[in-house]
Amino acid sequence: MANEAVCIVAPTEFTRYTVADAAGIAKGTLLKLSADPNTAAASSAAGDVFAGIAWEEKTANDGVTNIGVALNGTWDLTCGGAGATLGAVLVLSGANLVGNSVEADLVLGRVVGKAMETGSAAEVIRVRVWSVV
Repeated sequence: MANEAVCIVAPTEFTRYTVADAAGIAKGTLLKLSADPNTAAASSAAGDVFAGIAWEEKTANDGVTNIGVALNGTWDLTCGGAGATLGAVLVLSGANLVGNSVEADLVLGRVVGKAMETGSAAEVIRVRVWSVV
């Protein structure tokens, strides 16, 4: 997958999520929560609920059905089409992409973290990821 997150300051909070055996997930993939309990998958669209960042690689069809996930830290992430504003609270805006949030995103638990730089579409910016899950 393209645009994987690059860790700048190591996270201190982690969790494990269930994932599909058939899923291949690269280290640094932004993950979304799915409808199944405690299950995550690679982010794919704006409006996905952020689950964390894959801390390890998951090979497709390897028999493994869980993955270690980072819940905080500082990361270089790629901006989606609308970009991001310095200081803005960010949400997922596509597959491995982030963008500015709107008020409703906060109450719906979609927060990724805070933009530490301004960035335009496809630009990589520094983001302080918050543990909100």
